[in-house]
Amino acid sequence: MDIQILKSTVSSKNTVAITGSKSESNRLLLLKALYPDISIENISNSDDSVLMQKALASKETLIDIHHAGTAMRFLTAFYATQDGREVTLTGSARMKERPIGILVDALRALGAEIDYLENEGFPPLKIKGKNLTQSKVNLKANISSQYISALLLIASKLKNGIELVLEGKITSVPYIKMTLSLLNSIGIVTSFKGNTISVQPLTKNLQTQNLVVESDWSSASYWYSIIALSDDDTAVELTSYKETSLQGDSVLANIYEQFGVTTTYQSNTIRLKKVERIESTDRIDLELSNAPDIAQTIAVTSFGLGLECYLTGLHTLKIKETDRLMALKTELNKLGAEIIITEDTLHLKSSNTINADSTIATYNDHRMAMAFAPLGLKTSLFIKDADVVSKSYPEFWSDLKQIGFKIK
Repeated sequence: MDIQILKSTVSSKNTVAITGSKSESNRLLLLKALYPDISIENISNSDDSVLMQKALASKETLIDIHHAGTAMRFLTAFYATQDGREVTLTGSARMKERPIGILVDALRALGAEIDYLENEGFPPLKIKGKNLTQSKVNLKANISSQYISALLLIASKLKNGIELVLEGKITSVPYIKMTLSLLNSIGIVTSFKGNTISVQPLTKNLQTQNLVVESDWSSASYWYSIIALSDDDTAVELTSYKETSLQGDSVLANIYEQFGVTTTYQSNTIRLKKVERIESTDRIDLELSNAPDIAQTIAVTSFGLGLECYLTGLHTLKIKETDRLMALKTELNKLGAEIIITEDTLHLKSSNTINADSTIATYNDHRMAMAFAPLGLKTSLFIKDADVVSKSYPEFWSDLKQIGFKIK
C-alpha cells in the first residue's frame, strides 16, 4: 500500500492510545513460555509480538518469524533450552542477511546444539534443544543488546544460571536493565556489577502473577516529532505511560525539550505540548547508543525544523530491518537535505528547503515510514509500502487521520 500525505495541520485536545511496548511484550512473552503462571496485560499488537506469540504456541518443526529481529534472537535462545525438541528457525530474505553468529557462539559455549543451514553466521538455524549445563560466557560489550537479553531471559532455567562478562564499552544499557528488571519482577535474582551480569537459577515454583506492559515509547517518538513540527501551543495526550519507565526510549521526554516540546506526566498519561519556536541557528548534538531506535525520528524532526544535527552511537543501525543510516541519507537527500554518514554517526546540515511531493522508500522498515510521516505538516509527500508500520504500530495511519493528517 502506497499513500500520499497532503500538507496538513493538526488539532489539539486529542488523546491517542498507544499499544504496549514491543520490547517489554516480547521479553514477557518468552518468560511466560518458560513460566506459564505469568499473565500479561496490554501486550503489543505489533506484527513482531503477534509472530512471537504464534511461534511460542506452535508445535511445528519449522518456525518462520519473517522480519521480526527480536523474535529471531529471543527464540534462538529459547529453543536451545527446550530439551528433546528440534526446530528450524528461519525468516525473510532480509533476516537471512542479519548476523546471529555472536549469539549462536555464546549459546554453543553454554552447550547448545545449533547448526547453520545456509550461510555461516546467519539464519536459518537448525536447533536441537537440550539441557544447558555451562554457565559462563564472554561477549563483546558493543553488540546489540538483544543478543545479551536473549541469554539473560533463559538464564534462570539453566541448571547453574548465567555469568555473562561483557568486554569493552556496553551498548544499549537501558535495554539490558529492562530485561533484568522484568526478571526481578517475577522473583528471579540478578546482579549487574561493572561489566559482569549474573542471573541465578530459579529453584522454587513461581507464584501466579499479572504483569501490565507499559505503552511503547518508540511509538511515542513520532508524536513528539509531530508536536515539534506543529504550531506553538499544539498538544496531544498519549496513554498509557509512567514517569519511571523501563524503556530506554523514554529519554525522548528530555531530548525533545531541545525541539520546544514539554512532557507533562498525569495518571497513566503524558501530555506533549509545543511551547516555543526553535531557531534554525541551533544545533542538536546527541549520543544515542542507549536509544538508537529514535535516531530516524530525530533526524527527520531536525530536517523539518531546518536544524543542524549531529548524532553519534549509531553503529547498530546498519544491521536493523535495513541499513538505517544509508536509508536515511538516501531519503533525506530526496527532500533536499545535505547529510553525511559514517559507520556510527549522522551529520545533517541546516537547510530551509524541503522538496515537495518526494516519494519516500521504506525498505521494509516500519520506522522509515513513521519517522518521515510527520513531514506532512511541512509539505506533501508520498510513502511507499506504508502498511509496513504494522510491524510495531498497526494503527499509526488511522491515528494520524484522527488528529487531522490528510492521507490518500
